[in-house]
Amino acid sequence: MTTNTNTAATTGTTTTEATTTAGAGTGGTGRIDFAKAAPKVFRALIGFDAAAREGLDPALVELIQIRASHLNHCAYCLHMHTNDARKAGESEDRLHMVAVWREARHFFTPREQAALALTEAVTRVADAGVPDDVYAEAAAHFDDAELGHVLALILTINTWNRVALSTGKVAGTDERR
Repeated sequence: MTTNTNTAATTGTTTTEATTTAGAGTGGTGRIDFAKAAPKVFRALIGFDAAAREGLDPALVELIQIRASHLNHCAYCLHMHTNDARKAGESEDRLHMVAVWREARHFFTPREQAALALTEAVTRVADAGVPDDVYAEAAAHFDDAELGHVLALILTINTWNRVALSTGKVAGTDERR
């Protein structure tokens, strides 16, 4: 669950991200509304997310967010970011191939592949850490500042996925609009 606070740098959507999860809006799960329960934390995450995106290609941003959301089984964020990617002009073919990008490399640039591999490694960090070869490949495609932003973006989407999953967010209920 990320927010688009910088409309020019993202997908043209304006975001306030005041979500409702306590009962209403989530099929009555009775879980907290994170934005209301911890507003300073929520605003800090929005700021972190906005800072992470700075200078990154919006298409790359969405690919990273989509892949992490696949891995984390976050339907809420997956729905949100595939829609954002479509609005930004991403093709259906590429969106369908993100989950199997290793078998469909020809759909993605070497830079995108490096970012997707890094996304997988960081998202699954408990499995095997971040392998040196994966990090080196990403470092070969991004300068230090870009790599820092890519890493920050991976961290933010993993955080948003966990917020969405733990508060019972329901796919298709993107309150940003």
